[in-house]
Amino acid sequence: MLGEEHPATLTSRSNRANSLRALGRLQEAKTEHQGALEARRRVLGEEHAHTLTSRNDLATVLRDLGRLKEIQPLE
Repeated sequence: MLGEEHPATLTSRSNRANSLRALGRLQEAKTEHQGALEARRRVLGEEHAHTLTSRNDLATVLRDLGRLKEIQPLE
């Protein structure tokens, strides 16, 4: 078993969130993207390419939901 925060598990989680978005299940996609992003920040760091991809994916879902105000800029 790889574990909840293994990088491959986090990739699967991100892929699942993208699938939910494609199905129009935006709120579920948002929740899954948030979880993947939080875990990737802990495991990979803020500037890792996969973490940045997760930030972008979450921003895309927030845009789709009409919630652009919730997007946080990089610090």
